Amino acid sequence: MSSTPNPTSLAPLYWLALGTFAVGTESFMIAGLLPDMAADLNTSMVATGQLVTVFALAYAFSSPILTALTGAFKRRSLMLVSLSVFTLANLIASVAQNYWELMAARILLAAAAGLYVPGANALAGAIAGPERRGTALAIVNGGISIAVAFGVPLGALVGDRLGWRMTFAGVAALSAAATAGLLFGLPRAIGAGLSTANLRERIHTARKPVILMTLIVTSLWAMGAYTIYTYLALFVAEATQLQGAQVGYILFTWGVAAAVGVFIGGKAVDRVGSRQVIIPCLGTLILAFSLLSVSVHWLPKTLALIPVLISVIAWGIAHWSFYPAQQAALVSIAGLRGTPIALSLNASFMYLGFSLGAALGSLTLSLTSVSNLGWTAAACEAAALILAVSIDRRLVRGRNVTATAA
Repeated sequence: MSSTPNPTSLAPLYWLALGTFAVGTESFMIAGLLPDMAADLNTSMVATGQLVTVFALAYAFSSPILTALTGAFKRRSLMLVSLSVFTLANLIASVAQNYWELMAARILLAAAAGLYVPGANALAGAIAGPERRGTALAIVNGGISIAVAFGVPLGALVGDRLGWRMTFAGVAALSAAATAGLLFGLPRAIGAGLSTANLRERIHTARKPVILMTLIVTSLWAMGAYTIYTYLALFVAEATQLQGAQVGYILFTWGVAAAVGVFIGGKAVDRVGSRQVIIPCLGTLILAFSLLSVSVHWLPKTLALIPVLISVIAWGIAHWSFYPAQQAALVSIAGLRGTPIALSLNASFMYLGFSLGAALGSLTLSLTSVSNLGWTAAACEAAALILAVSIDRRLVRGRNVTATAA
């Protein structure tokens, strides 16, 4: 019997998606757990926030390096190993006795996640074939979208009721189930012959001016979001009367808005083009983050909840509508051959932005107060908007020059 998968069956993709769901839940859930973690570990909120910074930074730098170094490994084996390490790292995090043990677990989690997610995306295309690649990628990356919408608030609820350690134990159970699914659901020959770009090819692609500028826009966009998302539980408690598990409702609202945003962004790109989505999204983020700081500065807690909710909904929709549009923009710039490298780099620059945003949020808390996080986030998005407009003008000039020459 052939080990080649049935071309009409997308069943293995759902096991890959369960793995990305576990990764997405672990990556984003910590924002709702920081206050309890800080109290339990006897550390400050600023120091605890560095658990987010270090995770994102480790992901950003380890992902392209590890993906390139393991290019000769069998794809199936690599997925199993990376997800098994991810499971183990969650178990280590759940029993960490101090801040530094938890920090080490987070670094290990980042390395495993940074190896698993690009590999899962590459396998998705191999399983489905060129004619169904878009559907396959949507299924696998849908795991992260669902994690943002449901896994993160569920983690906040579990953390409030059973303690933050149980959230890591829960993610370990999820990733263990995904590992078992991959073990029995992925054909042994899957991914044979898939090529992986080496580090030199990745650096060469990133050095192209327009691609590099576009990747920097991704980092600035991610910085703005994570400046406040990292400390969202603290911000909501400061701005409104919500406390404890009630903050999970805000996270859930943001997650649902994010899932809607991914869908809207993809459809909008098909209809009007990526550039016509990117600019409005960044403008909306500037307004949403500014409104958050306005709410906490000038409204009493009894009145601030409604504008905070409006801001969170606009933020979730605009933030995640931007992402598929930015991916489409990179595809059009990089061309067919450079697309896999460009999208892989885009993920690394996104996590680099997450780490810088978490650090910027810590700096804002150290120098001013939680109420100013919205202003700082809005400034990052304004920088992204300015650079995105500059890229548009550069591309238009290039097309005009080409047309004139022709």
